[in-house]
Amino acid sequence: MKLYAISDLHVGSTANKQALAALPSFPNDWLILAGDIGETEVHVLYCLSTLTQRFARVIWVPGNHELWTVPSKTVPLRGAAKYRRLVAICRALGVLTPEDPYPIWPGPPGPSILAPLFLLYDYSFRPDTVPESSAVAWAAETGVVCTDEYLLHADPYPSRSAWCTVRCLYSAERLAEVGDELPLVLINHFPLRQDLVRLPRIPRFSLWCGTQQTEDWHVRFPVSVVVYGHLHVRGTQYRDGVRFEEVSLGNPQDWRHELGIHSYLREILPGPTATYPGVMRLP
Repeated sequence: MKLYAISDLHVGSTANKQALAALPSFPNDWLILAGDIGETEVHVLYCLSTLTQRFARVIWVPGNHELWTVPSKTVPLRGAAKYRRLVAICRALGVLTPEDPYPIWPGPPGPSILAPLFLLYDYSFRPDTVPESSAVAWAAETGVVCTDEYLLHADPYPSRSAWCTVRCLYSAERLAEVGDELPLVLINHFPLRQDLVRLPRIPRFSLWCGTQQTEDWHVRFPVSVVVYGHLHVRGTQYRDGVRFEEVSLGNPQDWRHELGIHSYLREILPGPTATYPGVMRLP
């Protein structure tokens, strides 16, 4: 019995969708989906319907792409209403979300609490010399502006930063209630620490990659592993003895199609014993 993770399946791409359809079954194993599986309800339904037939249990957290409000002939949902709709879709399919009780992993190497999170970002992954009010303009100086600025709405909150703060407070309270009897596996789409964001070609995209509010969560709580995606830069890193796993597949140009998606499933528990394509392992 194994706990696998993957993110950024982006099944809106024909190549990624076809590769997902070819994924074999893992009937005894659990799967973490760490966000950005698609941009529309059709994408989400396809992905979750497929994977709940291939794995014993599926756990999902939203990425920014799922939260986009794309143009539609009907009145589209925005912000928190869109998120609640996605949670409802998951629950109808038996998929666990950040709004559900945290499940306990029953397999080897022993019980762990799996904590799916939805935290967003607040533009704090920026230099101290750049005020938040100028952050997007600072990124735009290098031609970098995330599509979220046009499609990810925060309703009813005044901003994405405000929504992020609400989500961090909510999640921290829940994690504190868990106690320290069992190790935690934290699952979020965005990295929890700024020093994990390594984007040499587009460094100012860091604005849309997380929040400094979670910098110490890996030591504040009894965490053994942190799972995240978003960066399309697969890798394993360690901070203070805690393993951080970036588990993204990415867009079609980000992975080797001849290997199949199954080669990119990251083993979270019992632990990493395999060599994954394009994975950096840093101490």
